[in-house]
Amino acid sequence: MMHVRFFRLGGLLAFLFALAQPAAAQKYNTALGARLGGGNYGLTLQQRVASRVTIEGIAGLGEREYSGTVLGEYHFGILGPSLNYYFGAGGHLGHNKDTGDFGGFDGLVGVEYKVAFLPVVLSFDFKPTLEIHSDDYARFPTAFSIRYVFIKRKSGLLEHFRN
Repeated sequence: MMHVRFFRLGGLLAFLFALAQPAAAQKYNTALGARLGGGNYGLTLQQRVASRVTIEGIAGLGEREYSGTVLGEYHFGILGPSLNYYFGAGGHLGHNKDTGDFGGFDGLVGVEYKVAFLPVVLSFDFKPTLEIHSDDYARFPTAFSIRYVFIKRKSGLLEHFRN
């Protein structure tokens, strides 16, 4: 039974990697927006730093806590540059009104879509965390983000050779 699950997961991963486009995965350089999920809200800023790499900052606010997160993310195109999946890792620091300061390590996997003809990016992700100095040992939140593209990616012929 376990080997069947392993082969299904392996087949799914192989399928996703086969769909990954060799071209740069993103159609934008800088995007800012809102992140919503699981009783937490926040602002998110993504900045492209390399061909398929972004740094994302998240300022989060919950009912009894606030936090700041920084993530490095690697993007892959799925059937073209408008639809991507991505994964990454980083860390966070925050403060809970009941238990005080906390921090931890974050993982991330998600999918994003750059809306055609609009400067809008929609994304959904899963961001498990390992907590330090918190009542929770681990958290497993999901979230939806909507971002406005401030700086579009250049798509000239020279840009393809720089990647």
